[in-house]
Amino acid sequence: MNPIRIAELLEPFLAAPIAVPIALPIIAQEDPGRAAQAVQAPPFLSPDQLQQISTYIDILLRWNARINLTAIRDPEEIVTRHFGESLFAARHLFPPPGQVATPACPEQSRRACLPGPGPEQQGEDKHSPAGLAVADVGSGAGFPGLPLKLWSPSISLTLIESNHKKAAFLREVVRALTLTNVNIQNTRAETLHDPGQGASIFDVVTLRAVERFDSILPVAATLVAPAGRLALLIGASKEDQARATLSPFAWSESLSLPDSRNRILLIGTGPKP
Repeated sequence: MNPIRIAELLEPFLAAPIAVPIALPIIAQEDPGRAAQAVQAPPFLSPDQLQQISTYIDILLRWNARINLTAIRDPEEIVTRHFGESLFAARHLFPPPGQVATPACPEQSRRACLPGPGPEQQGEDKHSPAGLAVADVGSGAGFPGLPLKLWSPSISLTLIESNHKKAAFLREVVRALTLTNVNIQNTRAETLHDPGQGASIFDVVTLRAVERFDSILPVAATLVAPAGRLALLIGASKEDQARATLSPFAWSESLSLPDSRNRILLIGTGPKP
């Protein structure tokens, strides 16, 4: 899929209140005149990141013809529904150094809501995601876990997927995109919290579009390190349930996903030890 088109489709999910073109680096290569008219601002996604997304889509479409990875078949809808939602979560979980993503962006605080930079722009301060252990529960086709890794290559990512065929797909994507520090656990999330097997905990745990939400939500919470974060990409109707089920968590204000009437991002911080 054309990287410029991918960038255009992703802009609502990554745009700051004052829009800047996220395809600027590629546009500059193909049409310098058009680039000269664009807002001169750091790109949200680098050309390499956009090409990785394009490659990922090609692999997903090829595998989806053989196994059911996603009900969405249209490439543009894959970009908006899967990559858009995932990257929306990424920029709120891993904002730029020195900036904090907030649910609201008042006029005087617009810079606080700018999305995260590409890897070449990331610094090593206290806001940096470098070294954070991130787990994606029920990863399926890799969302949101793999887009989080594309956004913040320095995280240590664990993809938890019990289906063998889906786990094989995830391994192919990781190889094709030459991603490092990605661990694919072909098991149920419950097994990772077994003290007898060596319990695993993570700084950030993500959960999106999983079956059995009632039962998997508490399991995901057990994988969150003390004062770690749990990020849910869910329907708005499940927000009250999440807050009630995990009442010890400190929940942020929910964020409506762009181009969606009823889907939200909800981030909770676990209790301190």
